[in-house]
Amino acid sequence: MKRLYYFIFFICSCSFALAQSYTDYIGAGHSNGIIVTASDNYQLYQGTESASGNKTLGGQGLVGKQMEASRFLSQASFGADMNLINEVADLGIENWIDQQMNTPITYYTDTLESIYNESFGIYVANGGDSANYPNRPNHVHMDYAWWQNNMTAKDLLRQRVAYSLSQICVISLEGTLGSYASGVANYYDILVRNSFGNYKDLLLEVSLHPAMGNYLSHLNNPKTDSINNIFPDENYAREIMQLFSIGLYKLNVDGSYQLDNNNNPIPTYDNDDIKEFAKIFTGLGIGARRDTNNTYFGLGLYIADLTVPMQMYEDWHEPGPKNLLDGYVVPSGQTGMQDIESAVDHLFNHPNVGPFIAKRLIQRLVKSNPTPSYIATVAGAFNNNGSGVRGDMKAVIKAILLHPEARSCSWSTNPDQGKLREPILKYTDFVKATGVMSPLENHWNYSYWFKEATAQHPLRSQTVFNFYGPDYTPSGMIADNGLVAPEFELFNTRTSIGFANQVYYWIESEILLRTAGYEDYTIGEPNLTPLSELAKSSDAILDYLDVVMTHGQLTDRTRGIIKETIDANSTSLTQLGYRVRLATYLILISPDYNILK
Repeated sequence: MKRLYYFIFFICSCSFALAQSYTDYIGAGHSNGIIVTASDNYQLYQGTESASGNKTLGGQGLVGKQMEASRFLSQASFGADMNLINEVADLGIENWIDQQMNTPITYYTDTLESIYNESFGIYVANGGDSANYPNRPNHVHMDYAWWQNNMTAKDLLRQRVAYSLSQICVISLEGTLGSYASGVANYYDILVRNSFGNYKDLLLEVSLHPAMGNYLSHLNNPKTDSINNIFPDENYAREIMQLFSIGLYKLNVDGSYQLDNNNNPIPTYDNDDIKEFAKIFTGLGIGARRDTNNTYFGLGLYIADLTVPMQMYEDWHEPGPKNLLDGYVVPSGQTGMQDIESAVDHLFNHPNVGPFIAKRLIQRLVKSNPTPSYIATVAGAFNNNGSGVRGDMKAVIKAILLHPEARSCSWSTNPDQGKLREPILKYTDFVKATGVMSPLENHWNYSYWFKEATAQHPLRSQTVFNFYGPDYTPSGMIADNGLVAPEFELFNTRTSIGFANQVYYWIESEILLRTAGYEDYTIGEPNLTPLSELAKSSDAILDYLDVVMTHGQLTDRTRGIIKETIDANSTSLTQLGYRVRLATYLILISPDYNILK
């Protein structure tokens, strides 16, 4: 039989008891100087919480700010536990962004080298033959470094933006670069450093990095030699336009296509433009060696120091003028590096860059289908940060994260709002929410198993076009309504089941992070023990998971299904661990979690 508890409380409203007078309302924390005395204090959730009388007016238990902070952190970080959620709720979102933009930078090059040395030491201590250990950091160590930094770094927002940029200016360990992780880590540091810098600097540094030079084949790209039928490689020339800056078609500031007289989109460039840009990116070779010998044009990766930008070898650079977009001419007589700087500046100042980059970053951080108004606002911040500076990434990121389409409640319930969480963000989100227990006391993690199951891991795209296209739309209601859903390009019968299996390994098999084998397959386990007390009540554990994982958007239908399942399969309070695992598993595979609103 249900028992109904009544609270009898008295409000002391004498003038001497009030710190201030209220003429509008009392409650929800709006209660300075009010003293509440109750006849009973109800114990909730098997005693894990108390409904004391002072909470009737004090606002304790109201989790609106926590829900807002949790949802924000799903956009601005790799996930959060309750401590971080409370920190942001108390500090305020804009204040937290400002604080993050001044947080010291966490780089990858040093982390990678440290991990490589530590892993080597463990390998030898365990009886391994040093001759059989990789002679330089490789893709395994880069995976370790990515996880170590992103699970422990304090510059949470910067790291999330850097990952988003890595899906625009793509290189990959899935190829030659897998054996040259020092170059990949150093390249990633460009994205980290310029996440709150200027996009022009990022574009130039990306163009000159040997890892990108290898990946898109403008490293050792020679000038024209028509006698021997040699012409400049066009790969990077094409992708710096199509993927890194201006896109395929001319755009209005709101991201919509400019149309010709036949209502067709107007191309931004053609094959002749690609050929002219290809001339720009000739003559670049390795900038430094790992030994003391001289560098020369044509030197390969094996002996190269991939942390040093490519240098220009003038004898191999295409001479003469280069006719670029919209009548712009790079004049004859400049040095090769001056040609590159002129071309990058030309692209950076193209009117397409603002809306092009704005839409892609909004898609990576907030939602798949930003409105033209949203794109225009962010593009405007790119074009002018308010102080006449173009390309200021701080202004761009703030415009994205503080826009009403990212923050307001009305937009969170809009049917066009939201995005499918990409697999890696579900992974990091769970690790952040629970924490890791590891014998090595670190967060090293090898990507192989997760990538095989879900077709994704950072820096492991199969092509320069990223894991999914920005305009991908699955058949059905999404396509019928003229919407896109990029992440659904990864979602199919194999990967959907693969992700569910991964969640099972994390929770039931307690395999959350694991190394590649150099360290005897060390395993990190999720730390679900602190949730056991909450699991005395299915409502309590679901309340907690709703704040941390579904950001207050757990629907009554999904909640009812999970609650019924928990209570039907684990009625005894001695099964608290099972109740935690079951609740967490069902949340992680639910649509309420997988679709971020």
